Amino acid sequence: MAPWQVFDLVSHHLDPKTLAIACCVCKSWFSCISSDHIWKPICTTHFPSLSNLKLTKPAIPYYRLYAMASAAAKRRFQTPSKPCLALDNLIFTVNVFNHKNVLCLEKPGDELVVDSSGVFKFDIAVDNYKFEAVALESVRVTWNVVLKGWKGVFNMLECQGKKGVDWWFWEELPLPGCCSGLVDSGVVADLRLEFTDSKNNVDVGRINKVSVGMLSTVNLRYVSVDAALRYLQHFLGY
Repeated sequence: MAPWQVFDLVSHHLDPKTLAIACCVCKSWFSCISSDHIWKPICTTHFPSLSNLKLTKPAIPYYRLYAMASAAAKRRFQTPSKPCLALDNLIFTVNVFNHKNVLCLEKPGDELVVDSSGVFKFDIAVDNYKFEAVALESVRVTWNVVLKGWKGVFNMLECQGKKGVDWWFWEELPLPGCCSGLVDSGVVADLRLEFTDSKNNVDVGRINKVSVGMLSTVNLRYVSVDAALRYLQHFLGY
């Protein structure tokens, strides 16, 4: 029996990882084990859709298609790295305007309380400040995230509106990178105002709390703190 026939018989009992290692032993092993008739059934079984690329590029060998598909699959399920940016590096600034009042808040990241579920949503208490607003009145709000030392700033939200079900404002955030103007990011910043006083069922008086966060439009849930920090570090150049 010829050596290549032995390789052919043995190869059908080996898993793809072992076959890949065997290909690296020497040129003769590579020549025998990298052949399409060995890798085609493996590739079509594990990655049937990618195997169709052979129709587009007939010269590409099946072992190469399998290697590409396997690497892509691993990257898809790879846990994202921890962000370099931390909440301690940030300052949240919120401004609320109407025709009578201006409310300016500044909250260092190290004073923010992270939710037990680890999501990027924070409540900022407002103490001893009267901000009169009524339900049908237009209010303008801005929320900026500043890199400590004022080394960078990213505008999370800037919009104007009237009270609907709640004093809730939201704005879609740009996609990181060169394609930011071409597609939606699937992430929005949201801001809510909570009033403690009311007169005749109309919200008038002191803002008690400002809530800010970052939501995914895919599942309508707040993103994790790590995911939000990875996003922000791109725009803050950290």
